[in-house]
Amino acid sequence: MDLISEFLAQVQASSGILMRWDVALALIVGSVGGVLIGAIPGVGPAVAIAILLPATFSMDPIVGLTVLLGIYGSSMYGGAIPAILINTPGTAVNALTTYDGFPMTTRGEARRALSLAYSSSFFGGMFSVLCLILLAPVLAKVAPMFGSREIFLAALLGIILVVTAHRRQALIAAAMASFGIWLSTIGLHPATYSKRYTFDQAWLASGVNLIVVVLGLFALSQAFLLLMEEDEKVRLTRLKGSFFQGFRELLRHPRVAGVSAGFGVIMGMIPGVGEFTAQFMSYTYAQKSSKRPEDFGHGSSEGLIAAETANNAVPGAAMIPLLALGIPGEALTAMMLSVFYVHNVTPGPQLFQNDMDFVVALYLALLLLNVLVVVFLLVATNQLIKVVKIPNRFLGVAILILSFVGVFSLRNSFTDCILAAGFGVFGYILKRLDLPVVPIVLGMVLGNIMEVKLRSAMARVKSPLDFIDRPIAAILFAIILIVLVLHFRRVLLDRKERKARAWSTSHASTSFASSLSRRRGFLLTERGKRLRAKRSKFSRPSTDER
Repeated sequence: MDLISEFLAQVQASSGILMRWDVALALIVGSVGGVLIGAIPGVGPAVAIAILLPATFSMDPIVGLTVLLGIYGSSMYGGAIPAILINTPGTAVNALTTYDGFPMTTRGEARRALSLAYSSSFFGGMFSVLCLILLAPVLAKVAPMFGSREIFLAALLGIILVVTAHRRQALIAAAMASFGIWLSTIGLHPATYSKRYTFDQAWLASGVNLIVVVLGLFALSQAFLLLMEEDEKVRLTRLKGSFFQGFRELLRHPRVAGVSAGFGVIMGMIPGVGEFTAQFMSYTYAQKSSKRPEDFGHGSSEGLIAAETANNAVPGAAMIPLLALGIPGEALTAMMLSVFYVHNVTPGPQLFQNDMDFVVALYLALLLLNVLVVVFLLVATNQLIKVVKIPNRFLGVAILILSFVGVFSLRNSFTDCILAAGFGVFGYILKRLDLPVVPIVLGMVLGNIMEVKLRSAMARVKSPLDFIDRPIAAILFAIILIVLVLHFRRVLLDRKERKARAWSTSHASTSFASSLSRRRGFLLTERGKRLRAKRSKFSRPSTDER
């Protein structure tokens, strides 16, 4: 009871923060802007957050983070609109929504599909934030147990999870993460102030700015893609019916909604996993447990509920490793971490001990965000669907201009603009080759954390076993070993499967070739020659018939 009463007092204190006019305005701008950005195919929250990052540095931490959280959480709501209406996901995580959303549109049930997507997203988002609010007092007690060794191991675990999450691309993901770690070491050494990898270039002495890399890899590369693509002709479906029917229909599938939200929360807490894994696990569970699994992919309401509930339950849960340990689990939370650093707010154990009101205010902002988004969508969907008609080249030019303005405003440096353009071209090449970009950003962020915490921890370590002599450090080390063992086991199984498939293919082709060879050899024998002559005699037309 003491914990509950203490937490309720913190909620009351944090409510005063949200009553400020600038925080309320940030909530509205973030929620509405996120929906608009999500509804425009090809833009996405990563591009928008990358562009807005320089502007948030001049705001209070709570205001800047509220805007970014608003865009992060509400973009998935908007991404469902083009996924359902024109079979084009607004954001990458809405790809699974097209499986059942668009077939419902072709049946004339577009409004029902949108209503179901909104209600499922609302349930997933609220479930996620409520779980965080209940876990916040527990995190406040556990966070002080994390010292330099534990945070280093947690950051290392994050890197390993990000790499192993890219199945069949783990090697290239590891290379990209290593490249990001190397980028974080350029500049002055944090302890000795000696130059590293500057090559006697003065502009490299201050290091490679994370925001420059983010804007290049995400915003500029996406602008190049949009400028290269042709515009598609979009035909919008006329919406009929009530948007409130989806809430009633959601209540008829509490099992699917609850399990999907649970998957979203669990996957959101694990660095490097995110929405895609949560979605596919939820969708697979819903299909296997459904009474009508044949409907999935053809307009199943359960499939749509599973996809939308899972992906909207992730953003709130993704804040757990960021706030409790200062370790981002994906590119978007890595960008938010830079807002903390600019304002000298260090996420981690000290944040829960000294500034719990700030943490609770963020959670309450996420709660209000979901309510504002649903109200906005219920009122403005008919007008909002027109944004999918915006031409790709117009979007590309707008993103290009805003990105260069944001880069230049950081330090008034043309060098940063050239560097961002270089990373933009690099990101464009990676996207065209379908190679991962996110490990570079996470490598830069987590690499810096790992270096600082390792240097701090080594002062108290006499032998390698001293590094894992505390319970949490030992648990994290055991988890790292388990993840690596499972990953290499999966790699070996995949290799055996590929070899078996190649052998069966070559064996089948060899059998067919040997059969042809035997047939040819038989026809060349004396008996074969007589058989061919006999067949040719019967097949030759008679002269009498002519």
